[in-house]
Amino acid sequence: MNLAAMDPKNYNDQLQHKRVTLEQEFAEFTPPQLEVFASEPEHYRMRAEFRVWHDGDDLYYYMFDKALNEKVRTDQYLPAGELINEMMTALMEELRPNHDLRFKLFQVDFLSTLSGEILVSLLYHRQLNDTWREQAELMKQHLSQRFNVNIIGRARKQKIDLDKDYVVESLEVDGQTLQYKQIENSFTQPNAKVSVKMLEWAIDVTSNSTGDLLELYCGNGNFSIALAKNFDRVLATELAKPSVDAAQYNIAANNVDNLQIIRMSAEDFSDAMAKKRDFRRLKDVDLDSYNCNTIFVDPPRAGIDDDTLKLMQNYDNILYISCNPETLKDNLRTLSQTHQVTRFALFDQFPYTHHMESGVLLTRK
Repeated sequence: MNLAAMDPKNYNDQLQHKRVTLEQEFAEFTPPQLEVFASEPEHYRMRAEFRVWHDGDDLYYYMFDKALNEKVRTDQYLPAGELINEMMTALMEELRPNHDLRFKLFQVDFLSTLSGEILVSLLYHRQLNDTWREQAELMKQHLSQRFNVNIIGRARKQKIDLDKDYVVESLEVDGQTLQYKQIENSFTQPNAKVSVKMLEWAIDVTSNSTGDLLELYCGNGNFSIALAKNFDRVLATELAKPSVDAAQYNIAANNVDNLQIIRMSAEDFSDAMAKKRDFRRLKDVDLDSYNCNTIFVDPPRAGIDDDTLKLMQNYDNILYISCNPETLKDNLRTLSQTHQVTRFALFDQFPYTHHMESGVLLTRK
Protein backbone atom coordinates (compact mmCIF):
# COMPACT_ATOMS: atom_id res chain seq x y z
CA MET A 1 0.00 0.00 0.00
CA ASN A 2 1.35 3.40 -1.04
CA LEU A 3 -0.24 5.67 1.57
CA ALA A 4 1.28 8.83 0.08
CA ALA A 5 -0.59 8.25 -3.21
CA MET A 6 -3.96 8.49 -1.47
CA ASP A 7 -4.75 12.12 -2.21
CA PRO A 8 -8.35 12.95 -3.18
CA LYS A 9 -7.06 15.87 -5.27
CA ASN A 10 -5.42 13.31 -7.57
CA TYR A 11 -8.42 10.99 -7.81
CA ASN A 12 -9.71 12.11 -11.21
CA ASP A 13 -6.22 11.85 -12.75
CA GLN A 14 -5.74 8.28 -11.52
CA LEU A 15 -9.21 7.31 -12.76
CA GLN A 16 -8.43 8.77 -16.17
CA HIS A 17 -5.21 6.74 -16.25
CA LYS A 18 -7.21 3.58 -15.58
CA ARG A 19 -9.68 4.51 -18.32
CA VAL A 20 -6.94 4.95 -20.91
CA THR A 21 -5.13 1.79 -19.79
CA LEU A 22 -8.25 -0.38 -20.01
CA GLU A 23 -9.23 1.03 -23.41
CA GLN A 24 -5.76 0.31 -24.79
CA GLU A 25 -5.57 -3.17 -23.27
CA PHE A 26 -8.89 -4.25 -24.81
CA ALA A 27 -8.70 -2.45 -28.16
CA GLU A 28 -8.16 -5.78 -29.95
CA PHE A 29 -11.78 -6.75 -29.14
CA THR A 30 -13.20 -3.50 -30.67
CA PRO A 31 -15.51 -2.85 -27.72
CA PRO A 32 -18.00 0.03 -27.63
CA GLN A 33 -17.24 3.18 -25.68
CA LEU A 34 -16.06 2.41 -22.16
CA GLU A 35 -18.58 3.22 -19.42
CA VAL A 36 -16.75 4.54 -16.35
CA PHE A 37 -18.15 4.39 -12.83
CA ALA A 38 -16.18 6.45 -10.33
CA SER A 39 -15.73 5.87 -6.61
CA GLU A 40 -15.98 8.35 -3.80
CA PRO A 41 -12.42 9.75 -3.47
CA GLU A 42 -12.34 8.99 0.26
CA HIS A 43 -14.14 6.89 2.88
CA TYR A 44 -15.25 4.29 0.32
CA ARG A 45 -14.11 0.99 1.85
CA MET A 46 -16.49 -1.06 3.98
CA ARG A 47 -13.69 -3.45 5.00
CA ALA A 48 -10.26 -2.76 6.44
CA GLU A 49 -7.52 -4.75 8.17
CA PHE A 50 -4.75 -3.37 10.34
CA ARG A 51 -1.79 -4.83 12.16
CA VAL A 52 -1.31 -3.73 15.77
CA TRP A 53 1.96 -2.44 17.24
CA HIS A 54 2.76 -2.58 20.96
CA ASP A 55 5.07 0.19 22.20
CA GLY A 56 5.18 0.24 25.99
CA ASP A 57 1.86 1.62 27.17
CA ASP A 58 1.01 2.75 23.67
CA LEU A 59 -0.88 0.60 21.18
CA TYR A 60 -1.70 1.59 17.63
CA TYR A 61 -2.69 0.36 14.18
CA TYR A 62 -0.14 0.27 11.43
CA MET A 63 0.12 -0.59 7.76
CA PHE A 64 3.14 -1.39 5.64
CA ASP A 65 3.91 1.30 3.08
CA LYS A 66 5.62 -0.29 0.08
CA ALA A 67 6.84 3.04 -1.25
CA LEU A 68 8.62 3.83 2.00
CA ASN A 69 9.42 0.16 2.70
CA GLU A 70 8.41 0.61 6.33
CA LYS A 71 5.46 0.35 8.67
CA VAL A 72 3.38 3.52 9.14
CA ARG A 73 1.24 4.34 12.15
CA THR A 74 -2.37 4.52 10.99
CA ASP A 75 -4.64 6.19 13.53
CA GLN A 76 -7.06 7.09 10.73
CA TYR A 77 -7.34 5.63 7.23
CA LEU A 78 -8.61 7.72 4.30
CA PRO A 79 -10.02 4.83 2.18
CA ALA A 80 -12.01 3.35 5.09
CA GLY A 81 -15.60 4.41 5.66
CA GLU A 82 -16.32 7.07 8.24
CA LEU A 83 -17.85 4.44 10.53
CA ILE A 84 -14.62 2.43 10.51
CA ASN A 85 -12.56 5.53 11.24
CA GLU A 86 -14.80 6.40 14.18
CA MET A 87 -14.57 2.86 15.50
CA MET A 88 -10.76 2.79 15.08
CA THR A 89 -10.44 5.61 17.60
CA ALA A 90 -13.08 4.36 20.03
CA LEU A 91 -11.79 0.78 19.99
CA MET A 92 -8.18 1.78 20.63
CA GLU A 93 -9.27 3.87 23.61
CA GLU A 94 -10.83 0.71 25.05
CA LEU A 95 -7.90 -1.58 24.23
CA ARG A 96 -4.91 0.49 25.37
CA PRO A 97 -5.57 0.37 29.16
CA ASN A 98 -6.93 -3.21 29.14
CA HIS A 99 -4.20 -5.83 29.53
CA ASP A 100 -6.58 -8.78 29.04
CA LEU A 101 -7.78 -7.47 25.68
CA ARG A 102 -4.49 -6.14 24.28
CA PHE A 103 -2.16 -8.97 25.38
CA LYS A 104 -0.71 -10.60 22.21
CA LEU A 105 -3.25 -8.84 19.99
CA PHE A 106 -1.66 -8.56 16.55
CA GLN A 107 -4.44 -7.61 14.09
CA VAL A 108 -7.84 -5.93 13.96
CA ASP A 109 -10.30 -6.41 11.08
CA PHE A 110 -13.34 -4.23 10.45
CA LEU A 111 -16.41 -5.08 8.36
CA SER A 112 -19.00 -2.30 8.13
CA THR A 113 -22.12 -1.36 6.18
CA LEU A 114 -23.66 1.76 4.72
CA SER A 115 -26.67 0.99 6.93
CA GLY A 116 -24.65 1.43 10.14
CA GLU A 117 -23.55 -2.01 11.37
CA ILE A 118 -19.92 -2.80 12.14
CA LEU A 119 -18.17 -6.04 13.02
CA VAL A 120 -14.79 -5.97 14.77
CA SER A 121 -12.52 -9.04 14.72
CA LEU A 122 -9.59 -9.15 17.17
CA LEU A 123 -6.80 -11.60 16.24
CA TYR A 124 -4.39 -12.97 18.85
CA HIS A 125 -1.18 -14.95 19.16
CA ARG A 126 -2.60 -16.75 22.21
CA GLN A 127 -5.60 -18.78 23.24
CA LEU A 128 -8.55 -16.79 24.57
CA ASN A 129 -10.05 -17.61 27.97
CA ASP A 130 -13.11 -16.68 30.08
CA THR A 131 -11.40 -13.51 31.31
CA TRP A 132 -10.97 -12.34 27.73
CA ARG A 133 -14.65 -13.01 27.05
CA GLU A 134 -15.73 -11.09 30.17
CA GLN A 135 -13.60 -8.08 29.25
CA ALA A 136 -14.73 -8.22 25.63
CA GLU A 137 -18.37 -8.25 26.74
CA LEU A 138 -17.76 -5.16 28.88
CA MET A 139 -16.03 -3.43 25.98
CA LYS A 140 -18.95 -4.29 23.69
CA GLN A 141 -21.35 -2.73 26.20
CA HIS A 142 -19.30 0.48 26.24
CA LEU A 143 -19.01 0.65 22.45
CA SER A 144 -22.69 -0.18 21.95
CA GLN A 145 -23.59 3.16 23.48
CA ARG A 146 -22.28 4.73 20.25
CA PHE A 147 -22.19 1.93 17.69
CA ASN A 148 -24.24 -0.98 16.35
CA VAL A 149 -21.27 -3.28 16.93
CA ASN A 150 -20.47 -6.98 17.21
CA ILE A 151 -17.11 -8.38 18.31
CA ILE A 152 -15.26 -11.59 17.43
CA GLY A 153 -12.11 -12.96 19.05
CA ARG A 154 -9.83 -15.19 17.00
CA ALA A 155 -6.79 -17.28 17.87
CA ARG A 156 -5.28 -20.41 16.38
CA LYS A 157 -8.14 -22.92 15.92
CA GLN A 158 -10.36 -20.72 18.07
CA LYS A 159 -13.20 -18.33 17.32
CA ILE A 160 -15.42 -16.61 19.90
CA ASP A 161 -18.54 -14.75 18.72
CA LEU A 162 -19.97 -12.45 21.36
CA ASP A 163 -23.16 -12.22 19.34
CA LYS A 164 -22.96 -12.93 15.61
CA ASP A 165 -20.28 -13.16 12.93
CA TYR A 166 -21.98 -11.14 10.22
CA VAL A 167 -23.51 -7.80 9.32
CA VAL A 168 -26.58 -7.12 7.20
CA GLU A 169 -26.10 -4.48 4.53
CA SER A 170 -29.05 -2.56 3.10
CA LEU A 171 -28.54 -1.11 -0.39
CA GLU A 172 -30.77 1.03 -2.59
CA VAL A 173 -30.51 -0.60 -6.01
CA ASP A 174 -32.58 0.45 -9.03
CA GLY A 175 -35.51 1.59 -6.91
CA GLN A 176 -35.40 -1.42 -4.58
CA THR A 177 -34.01 -1.86 -1.08
CA LEU A 178 -31.94 -5.06 -1.06
CA GLN A 179 -30.57 -6.68 2.08
CA TYR A 180 -27.38 -8.74 2.12
CA LYS A 181 -25.98 -10.86 4.90
CA GLN A 182 -22.19 -10.47 4.82
CA ILE A 183 -20.18 -12.95 6.86
CA GLU A 184 -16.80 -12.28 8.46
CA ASN A 185 -13.92 -13.75 6.42
CA SER A 186 -16.17 -14.29 3.38
CA PHE A 187 -15.89 -12.30 0.17
CA THR A 188 -17.95 -9.13 -0.17
CA GLN A 189 -17.44 -6.16 -2.46
CA PRO A 190 -15.39 -3.68 -0.38
CA ASN A 191 -16.67 -0.50 -2.04
CA ALA A 192 -20.41 -0.53 -1.35
CA LYS A 193 -21.37 2.53 -3.41
CA VAL A 194 -19.50 1.24 -6.47
CA SER A 195 -21.07 -2.16 -5.83
CA VAL A 196 -24.48 -0.52 -6.21
CA LYS A 197 -23.34 0.93 -9.54
CA MET A 198 -22.19 -2.53 -10.65
CA LEU A 199 -25.55 -4.06 -9.74
CA GLU A 200 -27.47 -1.33 -11.55
CA TRP A 201 -25.26 -1.68 -14.62
CA ALA A 202 -25.86 -5.46 -14.67
CA ILE A 203 -29.61 -4.88 -14.32
CA ASP A 204 -29.50 -2.40 -17.20
CA VAL A 205 -27.54 -4.60 -19.63
CA THR A 206 -29.90 -7.55 -19.02
CA SER A 207 -33.12 -5.49 -18.95
CA ASN A 208 -34.49 -6.96 -22.20
CA SER A 209 -33.59 -10.56 -21.41
CA THR A 210 -35.83 -13.53 -22.03
CA GLY A 211 -35.78 -16.98 -20.47
CA ASP A 212 -33.64 -17.97 -17.52
CA LEU A 213 -30.24 -16.96 -16.12
CA LEU A 214 -27.37 -19.25 -15.14
CA GLU A 215 -24.86 -17.72 -12.73
CA LEU A 216 -21.52 -19.23 -11.72
CA TYR A 217 -19.48 -18.07 -8.69
CA CYS A 218 -22.55 -16.40 -7.13
CA GLY A 219 -21.06 -15.78 -3.66
CA ASN A 220 -23.71 -14.55 -1.22
CA GLY A 221 -26.18 -13.96 -4.05
CA ASN A 222 -25.13 -10.33 -4.54
CA PHE A 223 -25.87 -10.21 -8.27
CA SER A 224 -28.32 -13.14 -8.39
CA ILE A 225 -30.84 -11.37 -6.16
CA ALA A 226 -30.58 -8.04 -8.01
CA LEU A 227 -30.88 -9.69 -11.44
CA ALA A 228 -33.70 -12.11 -10.61
CA LYS A 229 -36.38 -9.60 -11.66
CA ASN A 230 -35.05 -9.60 -15.24
CA PHE A 231 -35.45 -13.36 -15.76
CA ASP A 232 -38.09 -16.06 -15.43
CA ARG A 233 -35.80 -18.12 -13.19
CA VAL A 234 -32.20 -17.98 -11.96
CA LEU A 235 -30.00 -21.01 -11.31
CA ALA A 236 -26.78 -20.14 -9.47
CA THR A 237 -23.77 -22.07 -8.18
CA GLU A 238 -21.28 -21.37 -5.40
CA LEU A 239 -18.77 -23.67 -3.69
CA ALA A 240 -18.03 -21.93 -0.37
CA LYS A 241 -20.51 -23.11 2.27
CA PRO A 242 -20.61 -19.83 4.29
CA SER A 243 -21.43 -17.93 1.10
CA VAL A 244 -24.17 -20.41 0.17
CA ASP A 245 -25.66 -20.10 3.66
CA ALA A 246 -25.59 -16.30 3.37
CA ALA A 247 -27.18 -16.51 -0.09
CA GLN A 248 -30.07 -18.58 1.28
CA TYR A 249 -30.58 -15.98 4.03
CA ASN A 250 -30.52 -13.20 1.43
CA ILE A 251 -33.03 -14.97 -0.82
CA ALA A 252 -35.49 -15.15 2.07
CA ALA A 253 -34.77 -11.60 3.29
CA ASN A 254 -35.47 -10.17 -0.16
CA ASN A 255 -38.50 -12.38 -0.90
CA VAL A 256 -36.99 -13.73 -4.12
CA ASP A 257 -38.98 -16.75 -5.29
CA ASN A 258 -37.38 -17.55 -8.66
CA LEU A 259 -33.76 -18.18 -7.58
CA GLN A 260 -32.19 -21.55 -6.78
CA ILE A 261 -28.61 -21.90 -5.55
CA ILE A 262 -26.59 -25.12 -5.77
CA ARG A 263 -23.43 -25.67 -3.75
CA MET A 264 -20.84 -26.83 -6.27
CA SER A 265 -17.89 -25.47 -8.20
CA ALA A 266 -18.14 -23.99 -11.67
CA GLU A 267 -15.87 -26.76 -12.93
CA ASP A 268 -18.13 -29.52 -11.55
CA PHE A 269 -21.22 -27.79 -12.88
CA SER A 270 -19.62 -27.62 -16.33
CA ASP A 271 -19.05 -31.38 -16.16
CA ALA A 272 -22.68 -31.89 -15.13
CA MET A 273 -23.97 -29.78 -18.01
CA ALA A 274 -21.72 -31.70 -20.43
CA LYS A 275 -23.17 -34.99 -19.04
CA LYS A 276 -19.65 -36.09 -18.10
CA ARG A 277 -20.57 -37.00 -14.50
CA ASP A 278 -23.56 -37.36 -12.20
CA PHE A 279 -23.70 -35.40 -8.96
CA ARG A 280 -25.84 -36.16 -5.93
CA ARG A 281 -26.30 -32.46 -5.30
CA LEU A 282 -28.18 -32.22 -8.59
CA LYS A 283 -30.49 -35.20 -8.05
CA ASP A 284 -33.44 -32.91 -7.24
CA VAL A 285 -32.60 -30.32 -9.90
CA ASP A 286 -34.03 -30.70 -13.39
CA LEU A 287 -31.35 -28.93 -15.40
CA ASP A 288 -33.20 -29.62 -18.65
CA SER A 289 -36.18 -27.60 -17.42
CA TYR A 290 -34.18 -24.37 -17.47
CA ASN A 291 -34.23 -22.23 -20.57
CA CYS A 292 -31.06 -20.23 -19.98
CA ASN A 293 -30.20 -17.77 -22.73
CA THR A 294 -27.84 -15.79 -20.52
CA ILE A 295 -24.90 -16.83 -18.35
CA PHE A 296 -23.31 -14.58 -15.73
CA VAL A 297 -19.86 -15.09 -14.21
CA ASP A 298 -17.88 -13.20 -11.57
CA PRO A 299 -14.84 -15.46 -11.15
CA PRO A 300 -11.82 -15.19 -8.86
CA ARG A 301 -8.63 -13.49 -10.09
CA ALA A 302 -7.44 -16.69 -11.80
CA GLY A 303 -10.25 -16.38 -14.34
CA ILE A 304 -12.18 -19.23 -15.95
CA ASP A 305 -11.05 -22.75 -16.82
CA ASP A 306 -11.26 -24.07 -20.39
CA ASP A 307 -14.26 -26.38 -19.81
CA THR A 308 -16.29 -23.57 -18.29
CA LEU A 309 -15.37 -21.27 -21.18
CA LYS A 310 -16.73 -23.90 -23.57
CA LEU A 311 -19.91 -24.06 -21.52
CA MET A 312 -20.26 -20.26 -21.66
CA GLN A 313 -20.04 -20.28 -25.46
CA ASN A 314 -23.32 -22.23 -25.59
CA TYR A 315 -25.28 -19.18 -24.37
CA ASP A 316 -26.53 -16.28 -26.48
CA ASN A 317 -25.52 -13.68 -23.89
CA ILE A 318 -22.52 -13.67 -21.56
CA LEU A 319 -22.22 -11.20 -18.69
CA TYR A 320 -18.71 -11.23 -17.21
CA ILE A 321 -17.57 -9.22 -14.17
CA SER A 322 -13.80 -9.35 -13.68
CA CYS A 323 -11.37 -8.27 -10.97
CA ASN A 324 -8.35 -9.07 -13.15
CA PRO A 325 -7.99 -7.50 -16.62
CA GLU A 326 -5.24 -9.95 -17.58
CA THR A 327 -7.33 -13.08 -17.10
CA LEU A 328 -10.38 -11.34 -18.58
CA LYS A 329 -8.41 -10.50 -21.71
CA ASP A 330 -7.16 -14.08 -21.95
CA ASN A 331 -10.70 -15.46 -21.55
CA LEU A 332 -12.09 -12.99 -24.11
CA ARG A 333 -9.70 -14.33 -26.74
CA THR A 334 -11.64 -17.59 -26.50
CA LEU A 335 -15.11 -16.11 -26.06
CA SER A 336 -14.66 -13.63 -28.93
CA GLN A 337 -14.47 -16.57 -31.33
CA THR A 338 -18.23 -16.93 -30.94
CA HIS A 339 -19.33 -13.67 -29.28
CA GLN A 340 -18.74 -9.93 -29.57
CA VAL A 341 -18.42 -7.31 -26.81
CA THR A 342 -21.49 -5.08 -26.83
CA ARG A 343 -21.09 -3.30 -23.45
CA PHE A 344 -17.85 -2.50 -21.62
CA ALA A 345 -17.49 -0.90 -18.18
CA LEU A 346 -14.86 0.13 -15.64
CA PHE A 347 -15.86 0.11 -11.96
CA ASP A 348 -13.33 1.85 -9.72
CA GLN A 349 -13.66 -0.43 -6.71
CA PHE A 350 -10.08 0.22 -5.60
CA PRO A 351 -8.99 3.86 -5.98
CA TYR A 352 -5.28 4.74 -5.68
CA THR A 353 -4.26 1.20 -6.68
CA HIS A 354 -3.57 -0.47 -10.03
CA HIS A 355 -6.57 -2.79 -9.57
CA MET A 356 -9.41 -2.45 -12.08
CA GLU A 357 -12.82 -4.06 -11.84
CA SER A 358 -14.49 -4.34 -15.22
CA GLY A 359 -17.63 -5.68 -16.82
CA VAL A 360 -18.40 -6.90 -20.32
CA LEU A 361 -21.56 -8.03 -22.02
CA LEU A 362 -21.01 -10.36 -24.96
CA THR A 363 -23.66 -11.39 -27.47
CA ARG A 364 -23.49 -14.17 -29.99
CA LYS A 365 -22.12 -13.16 -33.41
